[in-house]
Amino acid sequence: MSNEEMIVMDIIMTAGEAKAYMYEALSKAKEGKFEEIGNLIEKAEDELEKAHNVQTSLLTKEASGENINLSMLFIHSQDHLMTCISEKNLIEEIIELRREMK
Repeated sequence: MSNEEMIVMDIIMTAGEAKAYMYEALSKAKEGKFEEIGNLIEKAEDELEKAHNVQTSLLTKEASGENINLSMLFIHSQDHLMTCISEKNLIEEIIELRREMK
């Protein structure tokens, strides 16, 4: 696996970890365990920050003139990251609604 592929896989894996933490937080909200949610959201945000930093490093390389291979895997990683960020935002809103209902 090339260095670029490893970097792209890192984006996919960290975004996937963030998504898993967010869905775990949503499950805790369903159970009424709101005191356990903050830590999970914090972990998700840490993973998203890692993924975003990797993405930014690739964008910086391309902006400086380095040729970046835009493979289907790279495009998939971008889709995965953007979807994860959107889901995080929606899950946070759902959790807040559940909190208000309790």
